Amino acid sequence: MAVRVEEYFGCKAGVVWNVLSAQGPQNIAQLKRSTKLSDSELYAALGWLARENKIEILGDRPLFFRFKVTG
Repeated sequence: MAVRVEEYFGCKAGVVWNVLSAQGPQNIAQLKRSTKLSDSELYAALGWLARENKIEILGDRPLFFRFKVTG
């Protein structure tokens, strides 16, 4: 049985979200270590979170990501 795209990528995004929420801003290398996701899974998860306006980018070299606090 095939896994739904939303379920698959939503789960990976949840892993990234939980790490950023618990550990604060991280760059790509830190997120890879913290989440244990593959490159493609990590980038897909970041894209998912960005599309949902759930993360922010800090700086530009290296990029740091943090979860977005909305009030």
